[in-house]
Amino acid sequence: MLRAIFRGAARTEDLVFYLTELHHHDDGQKVLVLWDHLPGHHGAETYFSEHHRDWFEFEYFPTHSPELNPVEQCWNRMKNEYLPNFVPTTDEELVSAVYAAAMKINDEKKIYSYFNTAGIVP
Repeated sequence: MLRAIFRGAARTEDLVFYLTELHHHDDGQKVLVLWDHLPGHHGAETYFSEHHRDWFEFEYFPTHSPELNPVEQCWNRMKNEYLPNFVPTTDEELVSAVYAAAMKINDEKKIYSYFNTAGIVP
């Protein structure tokens, strides 16, 4: 599994690095990337459109519509059900707890319901 944790908001350079690694990890298959309108997302799309057009296809969730963004639904569940009142003492503790919560959601197959709620059928 390929994963990355960035301190603060992910910047264009971070996303270009991660998506390049993802491309090589997935044996060069074209990947659909769904994301919101973070400035770094647009910058990364511009980079790949100019340098590696055949690596990714980019789609964006509607602005100001968290109910249509499966990632927002997933984060909401993680924060409210698996990590309520959680106060980590180190970065590593935070990363470990968030990863464990994400794995619980994945194990429960709940991620599909977030896509269904958003009207996206995986």
